[in-house]
Amino acid sequence: MTPPMQRTVSRKLLSVALLTTLVAVVLAIAAISAYFLRADYRNLSADLRTQAELVGHMSAPALAFHDRTLARNNLNLLRLRPEVLSATIYDAEGRVFASYTAPNQALRQPATLEGDTVRMDGNELSVFTRIVQDQEMLGTVHLRVDHELFDRLIGLAGIGALVTVLAMGVAYLLSTRLQKVVTAPILSIADIARGVVERRDYSRRAQKVSDDEVGMLADSFNDMLSEIQKRTEELERSNHDTEREVAERGRAQQEVMRLNTELELRVRERTLQLEASNDQLSVAKAVADEANQAKSEFLSSMSHELRTPLNAILGFAQLLDSDSMPISPEKRHEYLAHILKAGKHLLVLINEVLDLAKVESGTLSLSLEPVNLADVFRECREMIEPTAVQRRVRLVFTPPATLNVVADRTRLKQVLLNLLSNAVKYNREGGSVVVGAAPAGVCQVRVSVQDTGKGLDRHQQSLLFQPFNRLGQEAGPEEGTGIGLVLTKRLVELMGGQIGLSSTVDVGSVFWFELDASAGVARAPSSGDDLGADDSLAVVALPDGVKTVLYVEDNPANLRLVEEIVALRTDLRLISAADGGLGVTMAQSHAPAVVLMDLNLPGIGGLDALKMLRRDSRTAHIPVIALTANAMPRDVESGLAQGFFRYLTKPLDVRVFLEALDAALAEVR
Repeated sequence: MTPPMQRTVSRKLLSVALLTTLVAVVLAIAAISAYFLRADYRNLSADLRTQAELVGHMSAPALAFHDRTLARNNLNLLRLRPEVLSATIYDAEGRVFASYTAPNQALRQPATLEGDTVRMDGNELSVFTRIVQDQEMLGTVHLRVDHELFDRLIGLAGIGALVTVLAMGVAYLLSTRLQKVVTAPILSIADIARGVVERRDYSRRAQKVSDDEVGMLADSFNDMLSEIQKRTEELERSNHDTEREVAERGRAQQEVMRLNTELELRVRERTLQLEASNDQLSVAKAVADEANQAKSEFLSSMSHELRTPLNAILGFAQLLDSDSMPISPEKRHEYLAHILKAGKHLLVLINEVLDLAKVESGTLSLSLEPVNLADVFRECREMIEPTAVQRRVRLVFTPPATLNVVADRTRLKQVLLNLLSNAVKYNREGGSVVVGAAPAGVCQVRVSVQDTGKGLDRHQQSLLFQPFNRLGQEAGPEEGTGIGLVLTKRLVELMGGQIGLSSTVDVGSVFWFELDASAGVARAPSSGDDLGADDSLAVVALPDGVKTVLYVEDNPANLRLVEEIVALRTDLRLISAADGGLGVTMAQSHAPAVVLMDLNLPGIGGLDALKMLRRDSRTAHIPVIALTANAMPRDVESGLAQGFFRYLTKPLDVRVFLEALDAALAEVR
C-alpha cells in the first residue's frame, strides 16, 4: 500500500507539472497564432496594396484617354486572384469608371472613397489606392478581398488544442515516472529514521541525491552519524549532481541547436519567397516604365510629323489671308498647291496612325477567309500601275497560279499595296519591280516584292520597322510617314504570318511575307530644293542696308514658305542649306546676320550645328533661331538651354516669326 505522504507529494508534483505544461503550451500556441495571423495580415495587406498599385498604374492611360474597355480588361486580370471579390476604378470625381466582380458576388460600393488605406470589414479587406500620374489625381482603385483570417484562426485553434492534449499526455507520463526522483529520497530518510528509532542502528546512512530541501534534510540527518562518512557521501553526491547537470546542459544545448536550425530554414524559405516576389515586382515595373518611355517617344515623334505638314498649311494660308501682301494669281495657285499637298500628306499620316492605334489596342477586326492571290495581284497592279508608269518603273507580276492564303482580303491588299508603293517610290528611274508568290514549306505561301532601288545596309535593316523612321529619306523628295511598314508588319502578324526582307546596297531589296496556305534611293534634285549648290557658297556683294539670313532646312515646302515671307522684306536676302554641315560652311563664308535652324536634319543635326557655330569665333556671335516641329515643352526648354536665341515651333506663326527675326537683327546692330 502506498504511504499517505507519498500519495500527497506525488499528486502535488503531478498537479504542478501538468499546470505548468498547460500554461506554457497555451502561451506558446497563443503567441505563435498571433504571430502568424499578424504576418498573414501584413503580407496580405502588402500584396493587395501592390496589386492595387499595379492595377492603378496599368489603368492610368485608360483614365487619361477615357478608355473604359482597357480599364475593364485590366480589372478582368484579377480573375486569377480568386480571393478578390470585387474591384472598382473610380475617376477623379468619384464616379465608377470600370468594375469587376468575382462569380456569384455582388458589387458593393463603399460609402466614401479613402486614399491609400487598407481597412478590415468583418471577413473582408477593403483596399483603396489613388491613381496619380505626373502629379495629377486621375482616380481611385478599390479592391474588396476575402482575407480568410478567421478560418486560419479556427485552424490554428484546432491545432493548438491537439498539441495541448498531446503535451498534457506526455507531461503526465513523464511526471508519473520522474516524480520518484523527489519522493524516493524523502521516503528513504523516513525509513532510515524509523529504523534508527526502532532498532537504534546508527550505522545506517541516508543517501543524498539533490541539493534541495530534501538534500538538506539528509545532510542534517547524516551529520549526527559521522563527520567522515558525511563528507564521503557529500563527495559522491556532488559528483553525481555534476554529471547529471552536464548531461542536462548537453541535452539543452542540442535542443537549442535544433531550434536554431529550424528557424534558419524558415527564415531562408521566407527570404526566397520575398526575393521571388520582389523580382516579379521589378519585372512588372520595368515593363511599365518601358511602355511609358515608348509612349513618350511615339507621342514626340507623332507631334513632329503632324506639325511638319501643318506648318506648310497654316503658313501658306496666312500668306493667302494677308491683305497687306500683294499676291499674284500664279503665287496664289502655287500656295494652294502646297496647302493641298501638305493636307493630303497629313490625311495619309492620320489614317495610318489611326490604323496603327487600332492594331495596337486590339480593336481592329479581321475576317480571315481563303483569298485567291491572282485576284489580289490583279487588283493591286491596276491600282499601282499609273504611279509606276509615271516614274518609269517596270512592273512584273509572276502569276501565282491557283495559290490561296488564309487572310483578310482588304488588309492583304493594304499590305501588298504598301510594299508595292515603297518599291516604286524608292526605285531608280528605269528600274523594275518583280512580284511573285510560291509555296513555302508544307502549309504556307510566300509573297515577295523585289525592287532595283538603293538597297539597305544592316543598320538600316535593324531600324526598318520603327514608327516614323524613314531611314534617311526624310530629306528626300518623296513624301512619307514612316508608319506604313510598321502597320504592314502588325497586319501580317495579326493574320498569323511573318514578314522579312533581304537587301543588298546598290542592288535592291526583296520584301516578303508568309501566310497560311488554303485549299478550297538616290534623291532627285528639284527646282525648289536646289538651294545649297556650289554657287551659294560664293559671297555676293549686297546693297547697303540689306542683311543676309541663312535658313538651314531640308523640307522644300517649309523652305518655300520662309522664302515667300522674307521676299516681302526689301532689307533681307535669304540663302539656304539642306543639311547641318553645309549650313555651318555657309555661315562661315557668308557671315549672315541671323541663322534659322531646323533641328531634324540629315547628316549633322540642328543641335550639333549650333555647337559648331558657337565654337567658331567667326560665327559665335550670330543669333540662331530654331524653327522645328519638336514642340513638346521639354524640347523648348532644352533648346533654349542649348543656346538658341528663340525657339519657334511649327506650324509657323508669321507674326511671331517676324517679331523674332526683328529682335535677332536688333541684337547684331
